[in-house]
Amino acid sequence: MQTTPKRTTGWVVIETLRGYGIDTVFGIPGTHNLEFYRPLDALGVRPVTTRHEQGAGYGADGWSLQTGLPGVVITTSGPGLLNALSAAGTAYCESRPMILLSPGPAIGSEFADVGTLHETKDQLSAASAIVEWGRRVQTAEEAVEAIHDAFALFATTRPRPVYIEVPLDVLEHETTISAELTAPRSAAPIAAADAAALAQAATLLAAAQRPAILAGGGSRAASAELRALAERIGAPVVTTLNAKGVLDEAHPLAVGSSLRLDAGRRVAQDADVLLIVGSKLGEAELWVPELAATGSVIRIDLLESQITKNHRADVGLVGDAAATLAALTAELGAGEPRDLAGAIGAVSQARAAVRAESFELSEPNTALAETIAAALPANAIVATDSSQIAYWGLLNTLRVAEPNSTPYMATYATLGYGLPAALGARIAAPERPAFAVVGDGALMFSMNEFITVVEQREDVTVIVVDNGGYAEIKQNELDAGIAPVGVDLVQPNWAAVADAFGGTGRRVADAAELEAAVAAAAANGGLQLIHIDQATFAVAQGA
Repeated sequence: MQTTPKRTTGWVVIETLRGYGIDTVFGIPGTHNLEFYRPLDALGVRPVTTRHEQGAGYGADGWSLQTGLPGVVITTSGPGLLNALSAAGTAYCESRPMILLSPGPAIGSEFADVGTLHETKDQLSAASAIVEWGRRVQTAEEAVEAIHDAFALFATTRPRPVYIEVPLDVLEHETTISAELTAPRSAAPIAAADAAALAQAATLLAAAQRPAILAGGGSRAASAELRALAERIGAPVVTTLNAKGVLDEAHPLAVGSSLRLDAGRRVAQDADVLLIVGSKLGEAELWVPELAATGSVIRIDLLESQITKNHRADVGLVGDAAATLAALTAELGAGEPRDLAGAIGAVSQARAAVRAESFELSEPNTALAETIAAALPANAIVATDSSQIAYWGLLNTLRVAEPNSTPYMATYATLGYGLPAALGARIAAPERPAFAVVGDGALMFSMNEFITVVEQREDVTVIVVDNGGYAEIKQNELDAGIAPVGVDLVQPNWAAVADAFGGTGRRVADAAELEAAVAAAAANGGLQLIHIDQATFAVAQGA
């Protein structure tokens, strides 16, 4: 039944988001959040209803990585919000923008403990403990202001998730707030890096004999500027997983996202001048406690607090990565670019050493990953989980041409991310094939989102690598002298599961069948699943 639109607080919140370019939201409608859903159709916002709020958060993250806008998650109060907090934790650890919207208890009924629907002791504190900031608003004006503040945060400092709670009575209240107050605002300019520090950094780089660049997630919007500087100074580029593809990995100076391997780390550690762009150098990205750089270190970051985090800096440049890299290149002047031959040779040797080390660490996963990578379309988005096939194999072997092509969460290392993230990415970038390459244990966390793919009429192909359960934890148990317990998992008929959800499932036995299955998936569209039994899959190791 169609009714006259009510311009409630929920309406003006969505109106404000729409002004900033948000045209897709992820979540599940619930009894208490209907006023967030009322305006979606009228304002041209697409709702993606997942089958679990965690999937909504991961879908929003995949969408955000392709658009550069914050992913927006709408939950109901209590269980809906709490279900989404793993996704918020992911966004926090990986420094990604996200807005969580939820209703809360009506004003005056906080902590009532009287048994109302979805009653939660203190959901604001629960969410605030995970996100950058949480805010419980009291009026429509405060709700709109919170949205503006979120976008200012994302534009000017380290992007991290925020939570906005709107009391149920405020959410449903009609408002006369003006369109002028909901209109998007321009962000304050980011201060440029200190001129003296820029000159000092340029002097170091100009004199370097073995410069190198280590690019982290903070460099993802600075691809062109990073490439220009790398070519100007003849510097190999090694990246964290969050920066994978910031330099086209086919570029002769691109070592790849192999910082976790000793051969990749050595590129950075052995440089006489190392430029670190937008990375906190966390242990989860390094796989060792710290990066033991031996030369001079220059660090670029939006926040001064990051300049010395986890590693010293001889020169710190606080500013936007793209602007600061461009300023460094300009400071170096228009002289002849350094001869790249030596650097290209070093990169080639590093790539070979990375591959050899990857095989040494996990030959089955590396060999299979090379086979999968060879079958994938060149421009695919490939979302992954914290599965062995990803971190032991595919993220070392797959080479991508642009950032955000491999949605992943290196620090939070969750399971259940890959499938909904691939769906969110596909919605945001329909011109690119979308894949999720995950382990069987990981896929069990989010297989309910198969039906979301079908319902949304999107094309997503899932390659599930079945190693029989939680293989890494099983090895951890054995290494600790514990008889394997709780890690050998019963497997469904994965192909039949995909069929039951309205997709198409295939089981493949070797590289030729995999290549044919990927081609068929691309041709047919919709939900596609390709099952690989790792124990029996025939892999021919390349030269």
